[in-house]
Amino acid sequence: MEEQLKQIAQWIITSKRVVVFSGAGLSTESGIPDFRSPGGVWDKYNPEDFYFQNFIASEASREKYWQMATEMWEPIKAAQPNQAHLTISELEKLGKLDCVITQNIDGLHLKAGNSEEKILQLHGTAIFVSCLSCKKRYDRDEIQERIKKGQMAPRCEVCGGLLKPATISFGQTMPEKETQAAYHRSSTCDLFIVIGSSLVVQPAASMPLVAKRNGAKLVIINRDPTPYDDTADLVIHAQAGPTMASLLEYVKKGIGIDHEPTI
Repeated sequence: MEEQLKQIAQWIITSKRVVVFSGAGLSTESGIPDFRSPGGVWDKYNPEDFYFQNFIASEASREKYWQMATEMWEPIKAAQPNQAHLTISELEKLGKLDCVITQNIDGLHLKAGNSEEKILQLHGTAIFVSCLSCKKRYDRDEIQERIKKGQMAPRCEVCGGLLKPATISFGQTMPEKETQAAYHRSSTCDLFIVIGSSLVVQPAASMPLVAKRNGAKLVIINRDPTPYDDTADLVIHAQAGPTMASLLEYVKKGIGIDHEPTI
């Protein structure tokens, strides 16, 4: 793996536009459960109950949604960035990150120190709640306090509209601005690094191919094989955190930074 990491480090150093694409593997390494795995949330609830159309149509559906969302929020709130998140943040500080495109809703890239404008959240974020009518944004903890006090399906204090975590639910349209920006950044980068994603959830999973078809080098760092391993220029099957921490040290050595690692 050492030679592979040195090669990736060299590509990072010589690239002008590095895009990082992060998936659920980063969240699980920070202790956030994989909600689709046995014993996860979807063992207790039927995902079909949480389609966006049901949330809009029924107060009972909204109450059930918020019950499920509250259970999911506790581990997300407690989670801290791992070595992979911190390395991606460090790449931004070194001037080597164009953006991070993430499928994750946990806000850990922001918590790790990446600038908000550098993060494209394809599936939204759980750390805020938004009004579906007037678009007012609330801090998640403020709304969770209301739920603790008995508001089973809270509404906007400004317009009375429906409140929902700022995540993309089943049946809900992908965020147009972020999705367009992600495709554009993918098509114009010269190095695209996938970290902790199985690359099976569309349309996000098509972005590595967009990058590759437009001339970028494609690197995949994931514990398990992905459908695009044969397309990539370099693949490492390993945990994201330790791998990215080692990679950062090769990058720093390559650009002449000898101080102690920040992670």
